[in-house]
Formats: sequence, C-alpha cells, structure tokens
Amino acid sequence: MKILNNAVSIFVVLIIFLIIIPLPTFLLDLCFILNLTMSFVILLTSMQIKESLEFSIFPSLLLITTIFRLALNISSTRLILLENGYAGQVIKTFGEFVMRGNLVVGLIIFMIIVVVQFVVITKGAERVAEVSARFTLDAMPGKQMAIDADLNSGLIDEQQARQRRLKIQREADFFGSMDGASKFVKGEAIVSILIVFINVIGGILMGFINHVGAFKEIVTIYTTASVGDGLLSQMPALLISVSTGMIVTRSASESNINSDVARQFLSQPKVLIMAGGTIGSLLLIPGFPKLQIFTVAAALIMLGSVLQKNLVAAAAVQEAMTGVTEEITSEASYYKNIEHVYELLNLEQIEMEFGYSLIPLVDESSGGSFIDRVVMFRKQFAMEMGMVIPSVRLKDSGQLNPNQYSIRFKGEEVAQGDVLVDHFLALSPSEIVESVEGIDTIEPAFGIPAKWISEDKKIKAEMAGYTLIDPTSVIITHLSEVIKRHAYELLNRQEVNHILENIKKTNAVLINDIIPGIITVSELQKVLSNLLRENIPIRDIETILETLGDYGATVKDADMLAEYVRQSLKRTITRRFAEAGQLKVISLDARIENQIMGAVKKSDSGYYLALEPQLIQDIMTMTTTEINKVKDLVQNTIVLTSPIVRMYFKKLVDQFYPNVVVLSFNEIDAQIQIQALGNISL
Repeated sequence: MKILNNAVSIFVVLIIFLIIIPLPTFLLDLCFILNLTMSFVILLTSMQIKESLEFSIFPSLLLITTIFRLALNISSTRLILLENGYAGQVIKTFGEFVMRGNLVVGLIIFMIIVVVQFVVITKGAERVAEVSARFTLDAMPGKQMAIDADLNSGLIDEQQARQRRLKIQREADFFGSMDGASKFVKGEAIVSILIVFINVIGGILMGFINHVGAFKEIVTIYTTASVGDGLLSQMPALLISVSTGMIVTRSASESNINSDVARQFLSQPKVLIMAGGTIGSLLLIPGFPKLQIFTVAAALIMLGSVLQKNLVAAAAVQEAMTGVTEEITSEASYYKNIEHVYELLNLEQIEMEFGYSLIPLVDESSGGSFIDRVVMFRKQFAMEMGMVIPSVRLKDSGQLNPNQYSIRFKGEEVAQGDVLVDHFLALSPSEIVESVEGIDTIEPAFGIPAKWISEDKKIKAEMAGYTLIDPTSVIITHLSEVIKRHAYELLNRQEVNHILENIKKTNAVLINDIIPGIITVSELQKVLSNLLRENIPIRDIETILETLGDYGATVKDADMLAEYVRQSLKRTITRRFAEAGQLKVISLDARIENQIMGAVKKSDSGYYLALEPQLIQDIMTMTTTEINKVKDLVQNTIVLTSPIVRMYFKKLVDQFYPNVVVLSFNEIDAQIQIQALGNISL
C-alpha cells in the first residue's frame, strides 16, 4: 500500500525524465499502451461514479495525463527524426492501420479527430465546467442555510452538519479546479497539430539529409509515423475529454492525490476488469505487440478479480455483522442498559408533530420550505426580542389526523391546528363584495373566521378582496405567535448565560461588576422572564443590567426590579406600542388605584393583592365595558396606570384578559401624545 500511495509521485517524476531521456522503442510501445489503458480506465470510472466527489482527483489526473501524452509526443518525435521515421511498433502499426497506404486519408482522419475533440467535446466541457463552477459558488449560501436549518431543527447533529459543510466546500473547489483543468486538453489539441506538422516537415528534411530514399518513400515513411504518433496521442486525449464532460455534468479531496488514486481506482474492480478486456481486444489487430498488450490486460483482469472477491467477502461479513448487531440490539436488550433508559427522559424545548399529509411542507426533498421559514423567524425574533429561540424538532406522527399539526413545549402540547395542503386560507375583507365557496374554519394563530379555498378559486377570491395565505405561512404564523406568547418559558438559565457571554465580548466590565455580585443569574432570569411575559424586548441587555446594578443591591423582589427595568426601557416600550407618535389608551380611575394599593399585602415571598371578590368583579365589569368600546378602534388595548399600581393591576386583569397591555406613565416617552379613549371607574 505504501508503494501505491507513492506511485503517482514516482510516475510524475518519470514523466519529467521521459521528456529528457531518449527511450528505446520497446519502452515507448509500452508507454503508449499504458497511456491508452489509463484513458479507458478514467473514462469508465467517470461513467461508474454517482457524483463528482467520488472522482475528486480528476483535475489533477487530467494534468498528469496531459503531461504524459506530451512527453510521449516528444519522445516519439525524437525517434521519428533520429531513426528514419521508426518510433516503435505501436506507432508504425497504428499509422499503417489507419492510413491503409493513403496519406491524404490518414491526414484527414487525424484532422477530423482533432477537430471533434477541440471544437465539440473540449469546448463543450470547458463551458460546462465554467457554468458549473459559477452555479456551485452561487448556490453555496443557500446550501449553508439549509444545513443550519436542519441543524437547528434537530434533523442532523453537529458532526453531520460539519461533514455537509465540508462537502459543499469540496464541491466548490472541485468545479473551480475543473474550470481551469479543462484548458489543459484544449492546449494539448493545439500542440498536437503543431507536433504532427513538425514531424512531417522535419522528417522529410531529415530523410533527404540521411538519404533514406526517394521523395515519395520519404514522405510515406514520415507521414505514416507522424499520423500514427498524432492519433495515438489524440485517441487517449479524446477519451479523457469525454470523461471531463461526464464529470462536470454530474469537489476537491480531503486526502493527498496518492491516497485518492489508490483508494478510488481500486474501489471499482469492475472498471479494471472491463478496461483489461478492452485492452486485450487489441490483440485482434495484426501487428500490435502482443506481449505488452497481454501483460497489461492480464494484470488488470487479475487485479480486478481479486478486488471483486475481496469486496464480496467484505460485504458478506458486513451483512453477517449487521444481522448479529440487529439481533443483539433488540428493544429489550437495548434498554437493559440503564443509560439508554435515561435518554428517554430528555425533553425537547420546542417540538412540532405533523400528520402524514403535511410532510411535503416540511420535507426539503419534496420542495418544502418550512425549515427555511423557521430559520428566518429565529433571526427575526432574535433581532426583535433579543432572545434566540431553541431548535424546533420536527417529526411525523401517526396519532394525528393527516391534516393536523401539534406544537409542543417541553413534551406538552400547547397548540394545535389543521391545514389543507392543496388549499389557501382565505381571510374575508371587512365588506364582502362577492362570497367565495370554501370550507369554513378558524385561523389558528389569531382565531379569525376564515375559509379554505381550492387553488382554482384563487383568482376569484383575490378579486373579491380576500387575503390568501398558503399552508406553510399558516403554520409558521401560528408557531411564531405561540412562541411569542410563551417566550418567557423558553428563557432558561443556559440561554441567559449565552446572552451574558455574548455581551461579555464587548462589555466585560459591566458583567463582572454586576454578575453575580449584585444580582445572580437566577434573579436576572426572573426579571427577563417578567419582561418577555408582557412582550417587552430584552435586546437592550446592557441597559437592563445597568438598571439592575443601580437597584439590585437594595431591592430583592424580581417583580419590583422588573418595574424599574421597564421604566429604563421607556423608549423601547413606547416604540412598541405607540402609533404615529400617539398612544391611545384607557385610563384607570384614581379611586380604583387607591383601593388596589390599600389591598397590597406583604409576605415572605413578596407582595400580593388581597381585594374583596365583589370589588374584583366590579372592576372587571367596568374594564370589560371599556375594552369592548375601543376594541374596534385600536390594534392593542392599552390600560394606563400610575407606576406603583401597574404591576398589581396587570396581575389582576391577566386572569380575565391576558392580551391587554398595561403601562405606567413612567414607561412612556415624554414626546408621545396620549389620547384617552375611556376611563375605568366605579
């Protein structure tokens, strides 16, 4: 194996010496046969592989074979000019076999082969390689995003993601190399034409100088040798040009070329057997050196047969081992190991299950874009809220209806929905001009009445003013709204540590001063969760930490600390809820505020509200009345209170209206105009 690993290096060195050192005709015949054999092996290998990376050494191999053919041309030219037109039995026989005593026919055949190779195959392969290289580079960002999506959704692990990224890089390197390597064959075709003319003209001159014979005899001798030499160079070049076209229409390797040649050639024993049979068929042509041809053909067939037997034996052993492994790793045996039982206790932070009809929406091989949409939502959520949501694990479920999906947090279902894959969800306009037939349903994210309409009614629905949503967008919207409502549950201490580590890269002093001296990670998590619970972004983590540093030493109640942080984030809160510089709110009567403050009690765990049930009912009745008055006028219902009351009124109203926003005066920017649409009073 060590010899095989260095065979290519030795071969390249011998090629260099081949250009300089004159070869006897016997060795030159052997080299020409080896050249033709290598071309057949490369061609058949390119036909057997399934993807280009299985033959990643091809660009380098293309260069080596081109140099080898040019070295043979130089050696044969030397012999043609010095030995009165005789450069070995192969060239002589090949020239006589092709020309059949007609110089014009021989030259025409040679020129046709050169033109076919140069104009048709080489030019086409060069163009395909150039386009493939450009398209491969253009597609790299999309492929990287697809890998990140699979990794984030749990479909692959980190090791698999690393392997797929490496494969993308290798493909880009391979097609980039092919774009340049295809120029070698193009240049060789031009050089071959020049060498033939040099051999003919130079040979005729040498024939006259050496008095080889009459003019016609001299022309016949040197033209036959030159055409035979040219054809012996162009035939392998033609085969490799075809191989180039096959490779680029289907990137660089991890190992050195010596290891890759040994591994990739010897991994295809059928190719070696077929190549040996092809070369052996040359024995049928009279005049070819039988010893060299038989030696090469027999060696290839024997090597291929031995490798084939080894592969069959290895496959049988592998199959036997697989059967033994399957028998050993039966379910009962597998769970005898208690560590495997503990693996069942792991819960996914976010998990989605799909009925079998919805699988095409998720499966990328079927054209589904769901994973990419989840990745983009994660990016948007991180930029908007300052928190990175965990990976969403996707899987099919036989327990769900075919058109049903389920959203689970930590193993428990939090939401469910139904979609029709071949339909659009149609949301009706405020004024329906023309009704469209469909299946009545409820939009899962916001609970809006809607219809599922078939694709043939799409244009009619759009003209009637309906808003159409595709099934993937329906699921993504539902998932995003569920995550926004439950983001505070997903913010665990590990994620808080990730946020702190990220800030530490730019402001280590702030982290070191506050964590854990003034406030612990656990306390910080509670404050951030309180903010997310009310849909307040935590992206400005530095301001949050600065505020906690100011108040954390004296205030230990997480709810009170969150109130101070909210006041520091007044610009963020104002931007989130104000529209066009105006905030439309419902105010809270001072009498109710006084009653709420009078009912605040203190316990060992913090403060709590102890209102009489009748008073709570009265307050909620008036709150309901005011909310119903403004729900058609505003997108978000906002209740404005004094700072000291806000926290307790929010806890009270959450029991009945969890989507109502409660703000205090200190959380609103002074430049915002406040417009009171109602007042909650007793």
